[in-house]
Amino acid sequence: MRHTLPNAPQFYVTAPQPCPYLPGQVERKLFTSLSGQHAEALNDSLSHQGFRRSQNVLYRPSCAGCSACMSARIPVGLFKPSRSQRKVLARNSHLTRVTKSAWATDEQFELFTRYLSTRHADGGMAGMDAYEYSAMVEESAISSRLVEYINPISGQLIAACLTDILSDGLSMVYSFYDPDYERDSLGSWMILDHINLAAEAGLKYIYLGYWVPGSPKMQYKARFAPLEVFRSGAWHQLNDPKKFERGSTHNESDPIAEQLAAIHLPRGDFYTG
Repeated sequence: MRHTLPNAPQFYVTAPQPCPYLPGQVERKLFTSLSGQHAEALNDSLSHQGFRRSQNVLYRPSCAGCSACMSARIPVGLFKPSRSQRKVLARNSHLTRVTKSAWATDEQFELFTRYLSTRHADGGMAGMDAYEYSAMVEESAISSRLVEYINPISGQLIAACLTDILSDGLSMVYSFYDPDYERDSLGSWMILDHINLAAEAGLKYIYLGYWVPGSPKMQYKARFAPLEVFRSGAWHQLNDPKKFERGSTHNESDPIAEQLAAIHLPRGDFYTG
């Protein structure tokens, strides 16, 4: 179904399908295309309102009867690593960060496929071929980087993250790592290193995508306190994640028309095209 705001991008709603995070739930998304000369401004504005980028689409969960999925971000200036996170930092301190243009390589794709086959064999990206991977990395109308983590002794690529640059932060679009090093907590390590990278660049936030209380896949995000989540049109500090653990259907989402009315778009000639 298509929905349009005056002089604005067209928004669509996906057909209901099984939720990948919560058993028995049904997923539905509100989304719009990300292309053209205003793509950068649109990505920035909608990311600040809980949307997430997937290739050339911006989407936000819009599930009838459930609002468990909440966009999450880490305020860089307030973050202090826990004892376990300091151990993760120390354990991986030998890795070298290399920030590159968003350009796909055979080495990345090999690591990407190994990661998917081990960690997400039944996920939506399983079976993605080299051309599809290249499109995911390279075909973007916005500022993105491929952040690689290298073992300086062997020269081996250990982990990587496709990262968008927003006006106020970094958005970790997709990260993957060598499954042989799973005990090194490389997923958490990349988040911690992106916090350092954002601090070095004077940026305020790390955008992590969605935190879903009750989903084991998403529990790790709540450990990056003080995490902020987007709810009811604003960002709120997540003071006690345990309050949400049993709340997978805690709020019925607003009707699509009301959701669209609440979306703020970039100012300027974006409206008139």
